[in-house]
Amino acid sequence: MLREVCGENVIMGEGLGAVNFGKLLALNETAAWLWKQAQQMGDFTTDVLAARLSEEFDVSADQAKADVIELVAQWQSVDVVEQ
Repeated sequence: MLREVCGENVIMGEGLGAVNFGKLLALNETAAWLWKQAQQMGDFTTDVLAARLSEEFDVSADQAKADVIELVAQWQSVDVVEQ
């Protein structure tokens, strides 16, 4: 879930089993926007997220792809998305 904590966007798992403050991930505004896009899609791919990022923001397709791959890897490291 995306939450705002002390003015910061953070994502974390839900439920008592997911309460591990070492696995909170702070997101900047662009990453939070991507999280919302991924949530709306349900099942998403990095290619589709990268395309949306490139369309919405002034970023090349190659840079968008690299950024999305890195971001999704961070999401996976805190177990908020599956591989």
